Amino acid sequence: MFRPLAEPGVPGALAGYGEVLLPQAYDGPPPWQSGGLPSQRTSSGETVGADDADLAALLRGGGLRSLLQPLVDLRSQNVVAHEALLRGPAGSALESPRALIDAAHESGDEAELDRVALRTHLRGAGRAAGTDLLFVNVDPATVHEDPDAVLELLRARPGGLRVVVELTEHALAQDPAAVLAAADRLRGAGHPIALDDVGAEPAALALLPVLRPEVVKLDVRTLGSIDDLSTVVVTHAVRAYAEQSGALVVAEGVESEEDRARALVLGATLGQGWLWGRPQALATPSWSGSTVIAAPAPRQRVRQSPFALLGPGAWIGGPESVVRAVVRGIELVAQESGTPPVLLSCVQDVRYLSAAAVRRFEALAERLPLVAVLGTGVPAEPAPDVRGAALPPGDPLAEEWAVVVLGVQDAVALLARERPAPPGAGEERWFDFAVTQDRTLVVEAARRLLDRLDTDLR
Repeated sequence: MFRPLAEPGVPGALAGYGEVLLPQAYDGPPPWQSGGLPSQRTSSGETVGADDADLAALLRGGGLRSLLQPLVDLRSQNVVAHEALLRGPAGSALESPRALIDAAHESGDEAELDRVALRTHLRGAGRAAGTDLLFVNVDPATVHEDPDAVLELLRARPGGLRVVVELTEHALAQDPAAVLAAADRLRGAGHPIALDDVGAEPAALALLPVLRPEVVKLDVRTLGSIDDLSTVVVTHAVRAYAEQSGALVVAEGVESEEDRARALVLGATLGQGWLWGRPQALATPSWSGSTVIAAPAPRQRVRQSPFALLGPGAWIGGPESVVRAVVRGIELVAQESGTPPVLLSCVQDVRYLSAAAVRRFEALAERLPLVAVLGTGVPAEPAPDVRGAALPPGDPLAEEWAVVVLGVQDAVALLARERPAPPGAGEERWFDFAVTQDRTLVVEAARRLLDRLDTDLR
């Protein structure tokens, strides 16, 4: 189930409400490893418990606060935008974003907190002179639950305010179908998408070109040194995507000049962090120039099949045994990749999901960040850690056999469609099929499969 708020204490669950401010003197393990900060302190230094405040009263009475943190051009250090961060009443037990998230989870008010937070941010930006480009966090689950309510809030924003909607990498990895659907609705309303916290989730990194965010946010606090292999993999992938798409790259967590220099080396163009100030109610005046963010390109969700991407005559015919051998070769590529990709497979119907195939998918899921299997009658979890999706009646994909492997280093797909066997071919099934390594085509094939994954947001 996708809902970052459903697991309080996990970093991804905190991303939707802005950075968690650790006391500067605190040098213990991160709170998601230690079970929380040593104590919950208010801005006045008083230690309080979460029982001392009432989330329901805050949601009804408008006691939430929106603080703004500047985003700057890393070279000129001019302020070009702000991110809105949520806080509860100063001095209360619900002052911190973590306390708000935990309370909302306990009461089942995650979506309501999300909507009230968005309303609070937009009103706060309207009162804060000096900002015309605002980054706000919205949970894809909230968009899915009531898209009209979210879009109405965004339409009511102050005149002249441009809004970029941040979605988390954690969410994309956990429920890609939900995030892609939310991004489609938000882009359709004219709002660019930013993908937050990039680098921690291999699946999300692989799906970066599928989501195609207009802004990518890296956290320099979670990346290693510039010659660390994992850092190199992440930053090379993000840089390649940014150069191809024109996306902006933002470095978060910049707290020193050394961090700023490292962010530039890692390919970021904008920065955000304590080097330029803590979150505050008033906006730092923005540079009079305009920050260029690519205009969002709304994408229509289509029920066309991956095979339909192939041009006339781009395939050959062959028996099932040949196609099966090609499939296993592609699965081996995924299994042995230096940077594990995602693997998406359509098996037509559950009756073709043999015990041997289930074992292969289970083995792949132990290695890869995302393995999904689609087909008529396929259960929600056909093997441990393998996501399943049952195709609806009449879906053209039920006539196709597809395997798509997409990652930082890999892009390969087998696209096949069953056809009548030629005379004399015996009883073996026959397919028209093609293998492609055209990354653009592989990305779109992946998108068409991901669009069909079941979305279980709550």
